[in-house]
Amino acid sequence: MRVVIKIGTSTLAHKTGLLNILRVEELCKVMSDLKNAGNQVILVSSGAIGMGVGKLCLAEKPTDIPTKQAAAAVGQCELMYTYDRLFAEYNHTVAQILITGDDIEHSDRKENFINTMRRLLALSVIPIINENDSISTNEIEIGDNDTLGAIVATAVDADLLIILSDIDGLYTADPKKSEDARLLHTVSEITPEIENMVGGAGSSLGTGGMITKLKAAKIVNEKGIDMVIANGENPLCLYDIVAGKNVGTRFLGKA
Repeated sequence: MRVVIKIGTSTLAHKTGLLNILRVEELCKVMSDLKNAGNQVILVSSGAIGMGVGKLCLAEKPTDIPTKQAAAAVGQCELMYTYDRLFAEYNHTVAQILITGDDIEHSDRKENFINTMRRLLALSVIPIINENDSISTNEIEIGDNDTLGAIVATAVDADLLIILSDIDGLYTADPKKSEDARLLHTVSEITPEIENMVGGAGSSLGTGGMITKLKAAKIVNEKGIDMVIANGENPLCLYDIVAGKNVGTRFLGKA
C-alpha cells in the first residue's frame, strides 16, 4: 500500500512550539514499521513555523510575513534533523522536498516532482514534504498542508491519505460545545450538510482546521483515494488505519 501521512503541527509540537519528543519518536517508529511491512510511506509534515517559534523563543506565532519566513527557515532545519536522526535508527533514509503551489500547477515542474517521487520510492526512501514557507508568501498566507497532502496523494497515485491532527475526526457538531456531538466513522459523500458542520481554523501554531480537511477529502475522493482523519495523540492508531479498521473518520473514494 502506498500511504501518504500528513502530520499537523499540533501533533508534532507542544503548545510552546517545542518538539513533542516522545510522540515524534513513536511516530517515526510506527512509520518505520509500516515501511518494514512492505508499505510505501510518504510523509507530509507541518511544523516548520511552529518549531521555529519555539526555537527562536518567540512568545507567539508571528503575524508578519518576514518573521513567519524566518521561523520557517529555522524550524525546517530542526524538523529535518529530527526526522533524519529518528528514521536512521530504523535503517531508513529520508529525503526533503519543499514545494509550492506553482510546482504543482506548472505541468513541467509537476512532472519533475512526480518523477523524483517515483525514483525516491523505488530507492526505498521516505520522502518528507513540506510547503516552501521560507520563500513562498502566498503559501504562508493561504496555504495549508492538508491540501498539500491531498495534492501529493493524487500526484503519486496513493492508496490512502491519513491526516493526523488534534481531533478524533468529523463530528456532527463541535464536541467542545455540544454534548450531542457524534463522531462520524464513515463519510461516503461530502454533502452541503456535512460542510455546514465544520468550524474555523485549528490550533494557534497551525494553519488548518476541519474546512481544509474537507477540501483535502474532496480532492482525493474524486481520484478514488480514501482519506482518514484521526487523532495523532496515539501514533499506534496508524496500524489500525492502514489495516482498514474503524479509526477516526474515513472519507471513501469514488469508485
